[in-house]
Amino acid sequence: MEDTELESEQVEEEAIPSIVADRIQTLEARNAQLLEELRRAESERRFVESELIRLQKEIKRLRVELDRLKTPPLIVGTVKDLLEDGRVVVRSTTGPDFIVFAADFIEKNELKIGSRVALNKQSLSVISVLPGSKDTLVANAEVMEKPDVTYDDIGGLQDQILEMKETVEFPLTKPEFFREVGIEPPRGILLIGPPGTGKTLLAKAVANKTNATFIHIVGSELVQKYIGEGSRIVRELFDMAREKSPSIVFIDEIDAIGAKRLEIATSGDREVQRTLMQLLAELDGFDPIGEVKIIAATNRVDILDDALLRPGRFDRIIEIPIPSREARVKIFEIHTRKMSLDKGIDYELLADRTPDATGADIKAICMEAGMFAIRDERKKIKFVDFEQAIAKILEEDAGKSDTGAMFA
Repeated sequence: MEDTELESEQVEEEAIPSIVADRIQTLEARNAQLLEELRRAESERRFVESELIRLQKEIKRLRVELDRLKTPPLIVGTVKDLLEDGRVVVRSTTGPDFIVFAADFIEKNELKIGSRVALNKQSLSVISVLPGSKDTLVANAEVMEKPDVTYDDIGGLQDQILEMKETVEFPLTKPEFFREVGIEPPRGILLIGPPGTGKTLLAKAVANKTNATFIHIVGSELVQKYIGEGSRIVRELFDMAREKSPSIVFIDEIDAIGAKRLEIATSGDREVQRTLMQLLAELDGFDPIGEVKIIAATNRVDILDDALLRPGRFDRIIEIPIPSREARVKIFEIHTRKMSLDKGIDYELLADRTPDATGADIKAICMEAGMFAIRDERKKIKFVDFEQAIAKILEEDAGKSDTGAMFA
């Protein structure tokens, strides 16, 4: 009996170390798990703290933005005069003139007559000086790239090209000749003629030859809804021309604002007349031998106001006629020099078959002839393609003329 008890005690003593070892291993594993959870919790805490800081900054930024949006708007005005006591005479966009004070932090040399300023909505005091701005229409009128049209791209207008050189190109490139001879070149040049005869091409070719800034605007774009807007655009247009000199201002379809003034007129007609008077004033203020030249174009010279045509304004009128037979041959050669043509294309015969075609018509005929060749899956343009193109283009023009006569 005693031997059995001793044996059992020995077994129990031998089992205790293994139990303790298993328990220690379990505790170590649990401790490692808790350490991993602690590291994960610390990482999450740092992320939450950084996110809290970011959100606090975002809240602060949004509050600043909200306060900025709640600030009352400022009124745009123009400085009319500077008084000796430091006050300023301004005209606001609402209309009347006001005598107001300027903020102390504004430099005195920044306030000039004609400057655009921001006014407080309640006291109308000058808060800041605004940079000068131009109407988007004026800014978009400038052709940033140099025109790629040359005199070689214009056919049959040799006399007109010579006149353009004398009146526009030479005053910009050789002004000393005019001073030595003692004469003044024309202040403005008016190109007249039917549509599609090359008036715009002539203006672009001169700009290309003189390396001048080409400012192109259509007369109808100067007609605005509100009183004074058209005059302001004309004024800013010529200001930009002076800044970008040497420059050429080309006003296409000038009859839109230069029509004869009538005694009976609506409010819209009177606004157009104000724009015209501003244009006349700008023309009078230019130096004829300066670095800004004015070119206008129209196909309705019969309705232009006499004030535009008198000496000192548009005093050189260059007529761009319908191309002659020789001119049409030259124009066909110009528009087909890059085309893949079949042998035996007779330009003189093509010119004989297009007696009343303009340069634009001939360009359309050449393009249409190429389309007929593509339709037949050919790489060469044949004479029959030109015949079909002439029949199509000139018949369309004749149809338009008949329709216009019907509804005239």
